[in-house]
Amino acid sequence: MRRCFLLLCNPLLRNKAIAGLKGIIFDCDGVLFDSRDVNIKYYNMIKDALGLPPMNKEEEEYVHMHSVTESLCFIVPETLHPKISEARQLVTYKTLIPHMRMEDGLFPFLQFLKNKKVVCAVFTNRTSTMQLVLEHFNLAHYFDCVISASTVACSKPHPEGIFKILRRWNLSARDVVFIGDSELDQKAASLSGVTFWSFKNFDLQADMYISDFDTLRVFLINNLNNR
Repeated sequence: MRRCFLLLCNPLLRNKAIAGLKGIIFDCDGVLFDSRDVNIKYYNMIKDALGLPPMNKEEEEYVHMHSVTESLCFIVPETLHPKISEARQLVTYKTLIPHMRMEDGLFPFLQFLKNKKVVCAVFTNRTSTMQLVLEHFNLAHYFDCVISASTVACSKPHPEGIFKILRRWNLSARDVVFIGDSELDQKAASLSGVTFWSFKNFDLQADMYISDFDTLRVFLINNLNNR
């Protein structure tokens, strides 16, 4: 349900609570990258290898948010589950990575955070491709911690990944913001107690709504303590 009042990020906005921000956790798909088309192609290639038709809209929405294991169990009939592993071996996700589109303004935003000594992490329901993506786009050195579905017992919306990041940083929830674009991100933030900023999705319950990283960078320039 959409909130009656939307706090939109803009350069003129002043928020004293942001002054002590020490860490930002990012979701990957839909936040760092526009990867929806690439992910749809990947899962459709697997379905094709299994002799199945392309995904429908419901399936496309599901795979955008969930781990690869959860997604394949959802989009492939149970009778074909024993063949999923073999079908996955026929599809190489690495060849699709160059077709992902990095969000505009991300590079200068991450460099700004690095200069301000705001630590960054990724919390994603990707399983094994997150590091490959970061390395391909020369982003790995910006992230102190990368948590994927393969490094936690419970993937999003469970907050285990956020708690692991907070422990690694030795920070409390009030010092950190999670930027996501899905209901799973929203719920994980809520369960962990961290502030949630919604990226390009005004239908989520969020503390602030972000349209792009350039606007967010200027907003933080005006609100972070001098460092």
